[in-house]
Amino acid sequence: MVRQIGFSVLLLAGTLALWIAFVPGARPVLDRLGVSALIGLDPAAPAGGAGSGARPGGPAAVTVSEVGEGRIQDRVAAIGDGRALRAVTVRSKVAGEVVEIGIRDGERVAAGALIVRLDDEAERIALDRARLVLEDARDEADRVTRLETTGAVTEVRRREADLALRTAELELRQAEFDLSERTVRAPFAGWAGVLDIAVGDRVSSQDALATIADRSRILIDFHVPERVVGQIREGLPLTARPLGMPDLTLKGRVHAIDNAVDAASRTLRVQGELDNSDDLLRGGMSFEVTLNFEGEPLPMVDPLAVQWSSAGAYVWAVRDGRAARVPVAIRQRNADSVLVEADLAVGDQVVAEGLQTLREGAELRIVGPQAGLGLPRPPGDAG
Repeated sequence: MVRQIGFSVLLLAGTLALWIAFVPGARPVLDRLGVSALIGLDPAAPAGGAGSGARPGGPAAVTVSEVGEGRIQDRVAAIGDGRALRAVTVRSKVAGEVVEIGIRDGERVAAGALIVRLDDEAERIALDRARLVLEDARDEADRVTRLETTGAVTEVRRREADLALRTAELELRQAEFDLSERTVRAPFAGWAGVLDIAVGDRVSSQDALATIADRSRILIDFHVPERVVGQIREGLPLTARPLGMPDLTLKGRVHAIDNAVDAASRTLRVQGELDNSDDLLRGGMSFEVTLNFEGEPLPMVDPLAVQWSSAGAYVWAVRDGRAARVPVAIRQRNADSVLVEADLAVGDQVVAEGLQTLREGAELRIVGPQAGLGLPRPPGDAG
């Protein structure tokens, strides 16, 4: 029984040795399984004895792709609250009874439009009286001026007439001001909210008459971590998605940036801006805001070129017509590319297909570029 087991072990070991020696794809398989070191193989050593690295039958046929340049995309997402570009709660400066309402609930109002007029009969009477007083003061001033040339008017009398005229002018201005205070107008163009007053109500200076909001643009207040303070700037593009409308994605920009980082949360307050010309948004809505920041430039390779072994990720680079194993550190995976840290330059060739039979120093026969591969090249590179 022991003799049979020993014979079986020797047979398996011999088969494994022959497989390693004569099958070019054996070592990459052992590398991926992480057993090369366990059985005493050097992963960097060529297979099949001391040859030049060429597989049996000639150079390995491979397709290659060029190394491009990409940048790591640092993405920051935050939840923010929206508000109208401008909004004001309109109040009267004086108390009185409402005799006229010039707007309707929810309608758009122009700048200076009448919102509310309070009872102003007493102020109109006062204005008429001030006009009569002013007219009389002017007549008296004219009479004194005419008599002054005859020497029949003293200097004191002339000064009294001038003082009475100026006083009457001020009283007229005061009466006009008091009358204007009985009328409340829109400070800017916007949309009116729901009105809670009616004709006949008596209001004071503390009562809200109407809310006017200019929502032609929506401002979003949100916070970003302090690690992006040096990258954020006014005008930076952003993407916003209303939480109440998950299928709606909007483009905007950074409108304003606070001047200090909050010491408690280590975040910076930022204000975004969205166009609302179609009037879909309202103040008070919540938004998910996304900002993208470009990071450092890194080599970009095709995902098919990245291989794995017990030592980590690597690619096969084409160096002087032979395969060179280059370790890589993956920094970002995209759908059609991988950003890596490696000893690679833009324009270098890496093997994308035909990887299974490669080993260090293997002679390569490049069949052509990988079909459909189009990694971007740096600006100005005619390639």
